[in-house]
Amino acid sequence: MLEQFEQYLREEGKSENTIKGYLQSVSGFLKWFDESKGVEFKQLHRENVQEYISFLRTVKNAKPKTINTKLNALVKFNEFLIETKVQRDMVLTKKDYMKVQQQYASLAKVELKDVEKFRQLVLDSGNKRNYALVTLLAYAGLRISEALNLKMSDFNLVSREITVRSGKGDKYRVVFMNDKVKSALQSWLKERKEKGIDSEYLFVSNRNKRLDRTTVNKLFKEYSERIGKDITPHDLRHFFCSHAIHSGMSVHEVANQAGHSNIHTTLLYTNPTKEELIRKMNQL
Repeated sequence: MLEQFEQYLREEGKSENTIKGYLQSVSGFLKWFDESKGVEFKQLHRENVQEYISFLRTVKNAKPKTINTKLNALVKFNEFLIETKVQRDMVLTKKDYMKVQQQYASLAKVELKDVEKFRQLVLDSGNKRNYALVTLLAYAGLRISEALNLKMSDFNLVSREITVRSGKGDKYRVVFMNDKVKSALQSWLKERKEKGIDSEYLFVSNRNKRLDRTTVNKLFKEYSERIGKDITPHDLRHFFCSHAIHSGMSVHEVANQAGHSNIHTTLLYTNPTKEELIRKMNQL
């Protein structure tokens, strides 16, 4: 059943990371069902899901946000079961999601000074590729998977447009680059040409293969240790959304640039940062 579900997700054009997350969540539910019920799973029942939520809260001490992530996967699984005629009705809705206490603070845990310190460290290391990647994440708002999948044909320095593809490639959005991104990309492209790199992918390894996430995570860990602050690729994306909002871009503009399918995700970044709150409080 999981293999069919995976195929269903691929046909919907879901990204590899989304598919992986959904499969892990549904697999976790099915494992719990097998261990707690001792019978073969036949269809999704609301009562079973409610028991599973209780299990996650009391036994696994899962946070509301984690539980909602798993519920999101089960909602999609419910849709799949209906599509394949395993069952007829939706037993889950968004009303089942747990309330998450929103903090009056920015989702971005890194500030401008942190990002610029991080970028400068990468620049000083002499690696143009890494500098271009870090700058792209911080000032264009791409997901790391989107950045690593960029091909040479996906961007235009003259029009400053970047075509970001997701899923199986039939879905895409066009985002724009500022001066920082354009300059960093130009430097990397110049070095690529000098080294005779001919890969179709923008970011490649020393073996001329597409740069992978494992390598990137290792690089970020090394750079983070050197500046004394843990920064991940996703932190830079969070920074972009928060920084863009507070720099004057509209919620809809940021949503398009970041590829948020739900505008409410972008709205979370409209909360002021801690520094902004303190500065305003000092003006009282």
